[in-house]
Amino acid sequence: MTMDQKNALIEQICVAARILPVITIGSEEQILPLADALSAGGLRTLEITLRSRHGLTAIQRLRQERPDLCIGAGTVLDRRMMDEVEAAGAQFIVTPGSTRDILEAGVSCSVPLLPGASSASDVMEGYALGYRRFKLFPAEVCGGIAALKALGGPFGDVRFCPTGGVSAANAAQYLALANVMCVGGTWMIDSATLERGDWAGIQQRTAEALAALP
Repeated sequence: MTMDQKNALIEQICVAARILPVITIGSEEQILPLADALSAGGLRTLEITLRSRHGLTAIQRLRQERPDLCIGAGTVLDRRMMDEVEAAGAQFIVTPGSTRDILEAGVSCSVPLLPGASSASDVMEGYALGYRRFKLFPAEVCGGIAALKALGGPFGDVRFCPTGGVSAANAAQYLALANVMCVGGTWMIDSATLERGDWAGIQQRTAEALAALP
C-alpha cells in the first residue's frame, strides 16, 4: 500500500467514525460488552490502547468475534509495539507522538499509521515521509482550535484527529474546522460507568455524543 493509499484509508476510517473512542480495557470481561455498547450507540470504529495488559488481547478478540467493527490500536510507542498490533490484526495504528523510527516503520507497515503531532515541526517530520493525516495530541494543551486554524495555513493538504481535552462541550467546534476529520476522546466512557459495567449507560452516552454533532 502506498502512502497516498494509506492517507486515503485513514481519512476514510476517521471520517466515517466522527468520534474515535480511546479505549483502555481494564479486564478481559469488559472487552465484548464494552464494544457492543459503543457499537449499539453508533460508534463502530474503536481505538484500543496498549495502556493496559489487555490491549493486545482485546484487539485479537474483537477482530475475531466482532468482524463488523473497525479495530485500531492506540498508544503504540515503538516499532516492537507496532509489529505486535499488526500481528494482532489491528486495522489502523495511532501513536501519541512521533519518532523517526516509528514514522519509517509506518511507511512499510501493512496498515495505515496515524502519527501523533503537537507542533508544526512534528507535522513536517511526517510530511517529509508522505504522511498527510495526523493525530493532534494533546490537542487542548498544544493550542486546540486556534492551533488547528494556524496549522491550516502552511499545511493546506493535512488533516487531523485532535485528541486530548476534547469533550462534549467542544467536539462540535473541532469538527467544524475544515482540517479536522474526526475527534478522539473518552467522554462517553467515564471510569465509574465502566467499572460498574453499566453498558446501557455507555450506549446512551455514546448515542448522545453523536447526536450532539452537526
